[in-house]
Amino acid sequence: MNVRPIKTEADYQAALAEIERLFDAAPNTPRGDLLEVLATLVEAYERQHYTIPAPDPIETIKYYMESRGLSRHDIEPYIGSRARVAEVLNRKRPLSLEMIRRLHKGLDIPADVLIQPYVAA
Repeated sequence: MNVRPIKTEADYQAALAEIERLFDAAPNTPRGDLLEVLATLVEAYERQHYTIPAPDPIETIKYYMESRGLSRHDIEPYIGSRARVAEVLNRKRPLSLEMIRRLHKGLDIPADVLIQPYVAA
């Protein structure tokens, strides 16, 4: 394949097809190097043309709870009382700056996700 910048959707699809063909290429081989270059070009094209919206803060908290086996009781130190946790998770109360800080520090939830605007009930 002739390597060149990805400028159109057709170029993008051709690059994806070539990546699929090269997917099993060994690293540090000509095919492996081509795979690496194509992957870099595709990543740059996707970053420019396919934006991914930031996740919803409340859904992110719920995901972190589920993936780590945490209960509502377990996140009380980060949000507040049992009632406050229920209000936040049910979208009746917005996250405060202090809650965001504690969730970020204690659970390692990215602060830039938690500060996103979200729909309240």
